[in-house]
Amino acid sequence: QVFLYKGELHIIPPEEPWQQGWHLSAPCPTVPQALALLSTRCEEFLAAEPIRAALHKRIQGYPEKIQASLHRARCFLPAGIAAVLRLRPSLVAAAVQAFYLRDPGDLGACRRPFKTFPAEQRVMALVTFTRCLYAQLVQQQFVPDRRSGYTLPAPSHPQYRAYDLGMKLAHGFEILCSKSSKVAPDAKRNVLSGPLWERFLRSLKEKDYFKGEMEGSAKYLELLHMAEDHFQQSVAVPESCDEVSPGDEILTLLQTTSIDVKEFEREAACLPAEDDDSWLDITPDALDQMLKEARNESLPSTDEEEQKYDLETVAESMKAFVSKVSSHEGAEMPW
Repeated sequence: QVFLYKGELHIIPPEEPWQQGWHLSAPCPTVPQALALLSTRCEEFLAAEPIRAALHKRIQGYPEKIQASLHRARCFLPAGIAAVLRLRPSLVAAAVQAFYLRDPGDLGACRRPFKTFPAEQRVMALVTFTRCLYAQLVQQQFVPDRRSGYTLPAPSHPQYRAYDLGMKLAHGFEILCSKSSKVAPDAKRNVLSGPLWERFLRSLKEKDYFKGEMEGSAKYLELLHMAEDHFQQSVAVPESCDEVSPGDEILTLLQTTSIDVKEFEREAACLPAEDDDSWLDITPDALDQMLKEARNESLPSTDEEEQKYDLETVAESMKAFVSKVSSHEGAEMPW
């Protein structure tokens, strides 16, 4: 059990000594028992110095450092998305990932006029990303389908970046909503047409789940529907049933939130300046410095054999190996 106590890392080992007087059968204390141990004998469980030093190096400067990893950018996007992000700013992460990791099937929802976020009601808004999310979005080269309704101005347009980011975000949100159970009543049919379902059904038949009932009979169909429901709940969707999908959450927010386009337009007239994204450009000197720091962080090897490791020897050995005769019995090893 690992605890952060008074700013330091403590580890309570699952060994016997601490159990004296507790008469516990469990290998670890309960949380109240562990807290009692820490409050009275915390010095005994203090983690080793190298462990604490590594931890402090990772968290040094936080939480203040979090602000430095954020990036605020102007996006010309549908008013519905602006309203959703005002209530749940963290949904921008799911939208960026949906766009960044899209596949041809996902883009099916984007090859027609958008159902949830049409291009007609767009507003300028300031969106907060993490630097990673912003880089993923801005570096993607993507041309929207003409049928979607989204068009981009010329790259020389002063607001080109805002249009581009907004278009990509809109695609991410539309993909999320298209996967929602609220707008995809045929989701069950799609899941039950895959190879996983076929193997599951074959397994049920082999185990005589249908008890000899004729295929298509009332009893057979009843058992089949039970199997489908079980597959949907426990096999096809292993995630927690309590977890709401981002698409469902977005649609719920849209249904319960009033969207005032005029208000967004008034706010757009006095938006604060967006952040400078020059951090995206890394100079050769900065890259060398990063590599140098990474090398310094890696621990030097103490193994003498490892220190004598010679890449040229390895290369010669590899050449010798591939030049030897091989057959169905394997290759001759160049000892």
